[in-house]
Amino acid sequence: MAWNWLKATGRVAIGMAAAALIALPAQAGAEEGLAHLARGWQPDVSFISFPSPNLASPGAMLTIQGKLSLPAHAIRGAGHGHRKLPAVLILHGSAGVDARGDFYEAALNAAGIATLQIDMWQARGISNPSQRPSAPVLTYPDAFSALAYLAQRPEIDGARVGVMGFSWGGLVSLGAAERLYAGRFGGGRSFKAHVAHYPVCYPWNNASLLAALHTTPAQFGVQWINLTGAPVMIQVGSQDDYDNSGAPCQALAQSVNASNGGIVSVNVYPGAAHGWDRLMVPITVTDPYANQGSYFSTGVVPSVRMSPDAEQAYLSRARVVRFFAKHL
Repeated sequence: MAWNWLKATGRVAIGMAAAALIALPAQAGAEEGLAHLARGWQPDVSFISFPSPNLASPGAMLTIQGKLSLPAHAIRGAGHGHRKLPAVLILHGSAGVDARGDFYEAALNAAGIATLQIDMWQARGISNPSQRPSAPVLTYPDAFSALAYLAQRPEIDGARVGVMGFSWGGLVSLGAAERLYAGRFGGGRSFKAHVAHYPVCYPWNNASLLAALHTTPAQFGVQWINLTGAPVMIQVGSQDDYDNSGAPCQALAQSVNASNGGIVSVNVYPGAAHGWDRLMVPITVTDPYANQGSYFSTGVVPSVRMSPDAEQAYLSRARVVRFFAKHL
């Protein structure tokens, strides 16, 4: 993996423009977006906040903060007949906001797609992964509240908003595609497209595992049966220390595609670990949900390797931009 990192970063230094071009869709305006990116063009960035229900304290509200990034070249002349922008909500993993959000934000903005990165942890006073909420469903209102916020922005087309997330954020992106949660938290709104990176697929619809935790897939936030109809792309590494391979995500997609019109696709990255697109120094963490939940039978907390793979990160980013350009 270290050799892959060195090999890929060498290529990046030489071929940044080519890598960015791959990440842009083959459609009118993509080349212009690349030119802006190559010239050091910067989007229109603002820091915003909005309320979100706190399910851990019924009746209370959280204040979610985030970074809204609008591709300025696409909104120049807004209010003078220019079309509103599509947008993508970006959701962090258990470690909180990190380099992954900015990595995808830059390419999406260059392709004319607005982005909103939110901080689900800051609003809850969470400073490390061990303090994260006890169930993914507790953060589902944040995603739908962000969708409502984007829908009322004058620059954004509320009917063309997608969502992507990493690890914990990937769980939320998948959950937002289930009719149960969209109906409960969406207020009549749903996302138009979903991307989930390494969303820990083995617990979804896993009633026996959740029974050991004295809950159900629906209550925990991992029911995935009746989807909203929006396309979903799952991306996972073959050496992910949660699922241990791409097989659980492939099996999950297969289980729902027959009754949901084949809208779920899965890309498996050979040799990639959890968080391969986190272009930061490698780290190893522990998590009871790793190794397909072995902790709940052994009492031993497994380790999770987060190793960057720049070559596959740029490939992943290219696929994400093409996916949203096609479906938003």
